[in-house]
Amino acid sequence: MELTLNELYLSYLAGDLSRSDFEGSLYNYLVNNHEKTCLCHWEKDQYEDFVSWFYPRLKRSVESYKEIGASFEAFLTKYILVSSREYRVRTTTNAVTEYSAWSARVSEMYAHEEPPVYIHKDAKNIINELTIDKKGRKNTRRILALILKCYYYISEDFAVKIARTIGIDSKELLDMLAKIRKIRQKNDDDFYHFKERVYCQFYRCIVYDKRLSLIPENTPAHDDLKRRLDKARERLNKMRKRMAKIRIEATNKQVAEIIGTKKGTVDSSLHQLRTMWEKLSKKADLN
Repeated sequence: MELTLNELYLSYLAGDLSRSDFEGSLYNYLVNNHEKTCLCHWEKDQYEDFVSWFYPRLKRSVESYKEIGASFEAFLTKYILVSSREYRVRTTTNAVTEYSAWSARVSEMYAHEEPPVYIHKDAKNIINELTIDKKGRKNTRRILALILKCYYYISEDFAVKIARTIGIDSKELLDMLAKIRKIRQKNDDDFYHFKERVYCQFYRCIVYDKRLSLIPENTPAHDDLKRRLDKARERLNKMRKRMAKIRIEATNKQVAEIIGTKKGTVDSSLHQLRTMWEKLSKKADLN
């Protein structure tokens, strides 16, 4: 015949059970007597997960019990009930967080699928024309300045392809990109960390929104969480606006240092490129 919780405790006090055997017996009792506990309405799987989570507290409950009126079984039942509420809050919060994160992740994956590459039908001809100066000589310095200016968006594969197109040695171009990235390393790191903060704030808003949908309206908890959500969204909008203003392209001075020319030359080259590109693009569209 299985002993009750009170009988197990009396055996422990009498010295018939060691501390470890007593704790093990309590655990086995809870596992095998789900229907006799205050959590008999829980699903079996959920209850077993709770007992496993509760076990470290079960050990502390033995130390906390004082014989001042309530029996050990009554004390442990109350202890389990209070702990079960905390367990439900934690599991619900974790479930909401996981659901919200995955919901956002799905949208993010759709938004970041490999985009189709739209290449202008006359792109190669336009690039060739951009490298020819007014005297009909090939001048790759203008395109090179543009590449270094936009280094943040230039991958190694793309750099190799564009190097062949404009007639620059690919190794030389990759070395230049490595130098400009080294110069811009601190700026890039700061931008990366700020983006991570924006992403965290974004997920925080999603979690708040999901949790809010689970709380009844017109309650203090709902009103409090609604205020937190509004503040979180306001902060997210401010962070996004701030991120949009962060400069991620290299300065003309930095580009000039890498190429080995004057800043004014880079200013002029980029201005000429912009003007020529607008004219050639309009001309190609009309054709």
